[in-house]
Amino acid sequence: MKRIFYYLLFIIHCSFPVMADDCLSYKLNPIVNLSVPEWSKSVVQPLQPMDLFHGDVIATMVDNYDITADITSIEDGFCVGLKVVDAVIGYSDFLVQIDIRHNIDSCEYNAILSHEDEHIRAYLSVIDDNNKLLKDAVYSAANSITPIFVKKSEDIEDALDKLNNKLQSHPDLILAKQKIKADEEIRNKRVDQNENNSELLKCYKK
Repeated sequence: MKRIFYYLLFIIHCSFPVMADDCLSYKLNPIVNLSVPEWSKSVVQPLQPMDLFHGDVIATMVDNYDITADITSIEDGFCVGLKVVDAVIGYSDFLVQIDIRHNIDSCEYNAILSHEDEHIRAYLSVIDDNNKLLKDAVYSAANSITPIFVKKSEDIEDALDKLNNKLQSHPDLILAKQKIKADEEIRNKRVDQNENNSELLKCYKK
């Protein structure tokens, strides 16, 4: 009786790696589509006083990944692999804050808004200039992921979640997003360094 038990245990433990290995032959070279979201700008004046001479921009960055799976039925289960990745990476919203003491459309208000628009252009240029880096990173991440074996069709949805998590946690993609953050900081500092407040000062000379 013990011999039968050990033999069955050996079969159970060995069968899954074999099935997982069987899925390797179904791996595809994934198609990667990268796009940027449509963005919007809102301007608000917080009730709490701000710096009278400087506004602020809060940028919302999104990175969404929709995956299309290649599902192959094999003996005792299914192989679930990546076929297409539709990635949307970029800024979806910019919230500009201006001190409430400036009247809307006043000279001071418009001068500060013009400066904050330069920050928005800096953010957008970061994504444009790193487009190839991002697409290469998404492809590298997607191409590194091997198909997952599942025994039942109801487990396919969980396999898709695992594939998506593997994609987003890949080192190449993480490094690319870190570079985006570093470039944001550099370019926004440059915008401020180049600002001499000449337009704003003109308002006070009138």
